[in-house]
Amino acid sequence: MLGKTLSLAACAGAIVFAGLVQAGAQSPPDRRPFEASFGDLMTMVIQPRHLKLGLAGQEKNWAYADYELRELQGAFRRVAHAIPVYRSTDMAALIDATMAAPLDAVATAIKSADADRFTEAYGQLTATCNACHQSTGHEAIVIQVPRASSFPDQDFRPRR
Repeated sequence: MLGKTLSLAACAGAIVFAGLVQAGAQSPPDRRPFEASFGDLMTMVIQPRHLKLGLAGQEKNWAYADYELRELQGAFRRVAHAIPVYRSTDMAALIDATMAAPLDAVATAIKSADADRFTEAYGQLTATCNACHQSTGHEAIVIQVPRASSFPDQDFRPRR
């Protein structure tokens, strides 16, 4: 009986081993990394930062607004690095030429903790986004100043 059990176990082990060898001999599936499109990056990286910056400014949470401004600036750099040329346009040059002034105006408003100045500067930043969309053939994409948060799990008010 023990001999039959050992033979059966050896046979089962050989079948499992053969299956593993066969599975290893097959080529692995083609797994290319995710390649984000320009639109993907705008939706995943730029738009949430723009939104959070606006909400922080509306709540006069200047520390968080400053953080989101830096994140937005970094996001623009990363997008330009990921897609250096979009439809024959040098993205770093386009971003520098169009976004520097409005981002600087937002930074000045945040540093001075001036809500009215922030509202004006953020409105200009938003208008610049829309002008860029129009100039690149994406006039259907219209960004606006947020009226409500799409982040219900985040409190944008300053900590007391």
